[in-house]
Amino acid sequence: MMTLLSFERELAPLYKELEGKTGLEKKELKNVIEERLKVIYKSLTPYNIVEVARHPDRPQTLDYIKELLTNFVEIKGDRISGEDRSIIAGIGKFNGLSLTVIGSNKGHTIIERLKSNSGMIGPSGFRKIARAVDIASNTFKTPILTFIDTPGARVSPETEKEGSVAALSEPIKAFLRAKVPVLSVVIGEGGSLGALSLLVSDRILMLSYSYLSVISPEVGASVLFKDRSMKKDIAKASKITSEELLSFNVINGIIEEPFTGAHRNPELTIQTVKEALQKEFELLLKEPSGNLLKRRVEKFEKFKI
Repeated sequence: MMTLLSFERELAPLYKELEGKTGLEKKELKNVIEERLKVIYKSLTPYNIVEVARHPDRPQTLDYIKELLTNFVEIKGDRISGEDRSIIAGIGKFNGLSLTVIGSNKGHTIIERLKSNSGMIGPSGFRKIARAVDIASNTFKTPILTFIDTPGARVSPETEKEGSVAALSEPIKAFLRAKVPVLSVVIGEGGSLGALSLLVSDRILMLSYSYLSVISPEVGASVLFKDRSMKKDIAKASKITSEELLSFNVINGIIEEPFTGAHRNPELTIQTVKEALQKEFELLLKEPSGNLLKRRVEKFEKFKI
């Protein structure tokens, strides 16, 4: 049975019943569930959207790469301390366009999540991003696409010893000097410094059930109130949803997911993202690179980056 989120658990008995149905009865019960889901999804709270953004069955960076790119060649390592599997980077063809893709990597299985630290980026991951940006801009001169789906930066005594703050500055500086178009898409979680390391771009899009925040609702509640149960209040006050961020001109557009979430129809979601990417790159590639870079720097100066 599909993993149900906290606000969907009332449907658990119906999903259980569905397992024993066949034929017309199964189809009718599926329709009942679908209608109930539509009602539920019409009134999602900001924290409900955070839950959807974290669903383990949402398409991730590697899923998009597999379906959207051909001849993908991966870039590994930071040339200093090693390989960080929380970041996937490489070069491939998107509808005939040479493209460098850099994205968060959470993993779908437990083993994958352990290898990738559930998408939490460490110092070598930040340096890997910067290396990929420089290769795209200076060597292959390809546009850059970033996929953002990370809870944030990895924080530990070990990462502090490795110079995590200095490492974080590397991708930001790399994006602010890149002389190629840069497009960012938030496909799930956009958590704090991890998201920032992939977000310095000419255009920012968000999937409709993704979120972008300087701090997770849980951590925000712990810091401000010493009470994680306040996470829903923090999510509401922080204005982290795609619609709210579009209204503040923080992002440039929203890619609509299937009404009940990307995790229920990954194929349709990936196709919708493909169409949005095609339109965005058609516009970006018409712009002189000098103009794009100038506006990118000006935009993030306003954000005090």
